Amino acid sequence: MSGAIMSSEGSYSTIAKNFFELMKPRVMSLVIFTALVGIVIAPIKLSFVNSAISLLFVALGAGAAGALNMWYDAEIDGIMSRTCLRPIPLGKVKNKHALVFGTILSFVSVVGLYMFSNFLSAVILAITILFYIFIYTIWLKRSTPQNIVIGGAAGSFPPVIGWTISTNSISIEPIILFLIIFLWTPSHFWALSLYKNEDYKKANIPMLPVVSGENVTKKNILFYSVILWPVTLAPYFLHFASYSNLVFVVIFGLFYIFLSFKLLITRNKIFAHKIARNIFVYSIFYLFFIFSTILIDNYFFL
Repeated sequence: MSGAIMSSEGSYSTIAKNFFELMKPRVMSLVIFTALVGIVIAPIKLSFVNSAISLLFVALGAGAAGALNMWYDAEIDGIMSRTCLRPIPLGKVKNKHALVFGTILSFVSVVGLYMFSNFLSAVILAITILFYIFIYTIWLKRSTPQNIVIGGAAGSFPPVIGWTISTNSISIEPIILFLIIFLWTPSHFWALSLYKNEDYKKANIPMLPVVSGENVTKKNILFYSVILWPVTLAPYFLHFASYSNLVFVVIFGLFYIFLSFKLLITRNKIFAHKIARNIFVYSIFYLFFIFSTILIDNYFFL
């Protein structure tokens, strides 16, 4: 009897783990973090409980978008080495169950945020989910090499949602944070697509390296790394980040530009792909520390 109970408990935990993986937990953690920054820098301060509950619903919304993305992309996920170990290609979760799960989670997250926060926050969360699924996943991803540029807007909304949770309004500060993520996204994902180029070819996804070639992609990575840099300086000059943030973004932003330039002038394909991988990894830490310094400044110093 005890063995049967343990087996049942093990099955339930495995099912829960599989559905949690559908929610793209790494992406979800970035959403929670950037939304938290939006809450913290807002002039109206929320209680810990209100902030935590609101962030929970934002996280559920991000997870819902991830689950619906995996539902729609199940076929191409099975083709690509980067995504073939996701729950649906492995047969751990049925496609129709992912659709139901993502749909229910979307409804719960939007309604929950409306009830515990405000209408504006719930509307922006709903727009984010719908944009990610219908505009990016269903339309842009398979139709244009600019998919990640336009589609990147979906991942840029969380700090705006965080701000509206606190203020029920939109101001220049969350718009700047939106722009930082929006301009960061192309160089981040194009670096990935450079060294995963064969994956995208097999899946017939028109990423920029597939459609326009590696040299054009390198130029675009450099272009976006350059135009991102002045926007990262804006929090200091708009007085919602301190001098320490300015020093960081100047130094690390210039290094990001240097890596992108190094990628452009590197002709050896193997070395270029290695640099592209470094840019992809570095870009994650770059964005994290930009937002971390803003968070620390506002929580302790400003």
